[in-house]
Amino acid sequence: MGFADVSHVQSRLLIVGCGDVGLRVVRELRGRLDVIALTSSPARCEALRAAGVRPVVGDLDAPRTLARLAGLADAVLYLAPPPPTGRGDPRLGALLAALALRRLPRRFVYASTTGVYGDCGGALVDETRAVNPATDRARRRVDAERRVRSWARATGVRASVLRIPGIYALDREGGRPQDRLLRGTPSLRAEDDVVTNHIHADDLARACIAALWRGRPQRVVQVRDESDAKTGDYYDLVADLCGLARPVRVARADAATQFSAAQWSFLNESRRLRADRMRRELRLTLRWPTVRECLLAALAERETAGD
Repeated sequence: MGFADVSHVQSRLLIVGCGDVGLRVVRELRGRLDVIALTSSPARCEALRAAGVRPVVGDLDAPRTLARLAGLADAVLYLAPPPPTGRGDPRLGALLAALALRRLPRRFVYASTTGVYGDCGGALVDETRAVNPATDRARRRVDAERRVRSWARATGVRASVLRIPGIYALDREGGRPQDRLLRGTPSLRAEDDVVTNHIHADDLARACIAALWRGRPQRVVQVRDESDAKTGDYYDLVADLCGLARPVRVARADAATQFSAAQWSFLNESRRLRADRMRRELRLTLRWPTVRECLLAALAERETAGD
């Protein structure tokens, strides 16, 4: 799937939270749009410019610094996380208030999480399932989703909410699957394990662009690949294809102290996501349909480079 005509839909894109996925969006667009990125760090401006992005310094936790964003962009891609505490997302609220000061964008895409569903016991889940967040982290995401959709209905902005599972890529800064193996983090034994869903960071970037271009008004879309595996099986696969030791398997009763709070929260929820809307409405064909295909391609490339 190409995005050759994306510039006909919007000519200036504002990315809020331009980290790994945001920069992949920039690379995917390859100069077809004028891209602006909000950053709270003046020291990062030079790197953003080098990536082809026009930086604007502002802080989501300091609403008065956001006024300069008003009227700047035809489309907004919001990739920033909520605050680390509380049950709401005032950061998003501050951004929406700033955008309302002048001409509104035509399109808005909010990157959420599949954690809003809570534990589904491994059931097959589509976007019509009621949210049931089990943690404050997920409750903050539910609050953000509601803010976006309510604001969009009130203003006429065309908004999309992407619910995203585990993001992976072998070159993903701070999020490479092999890093967990190198740290020696264990996995749950099979009888205690949960079903997980994944999306490659490059395919997520392409889904964000597709949502900006093709997303239906006020629509929720789940973004995932075709891999269906328990967490332990996923890391076993990564280990085998990367030539690393498989993680030790531990019982759930013994595991709580061996995982971070975020990891433990993730391991207390199990669900399988449908991706019908992603395929039908966004018309997205994945570059990496499964984790196995991605890892095998990376392994073949590494072997070729070594010849």
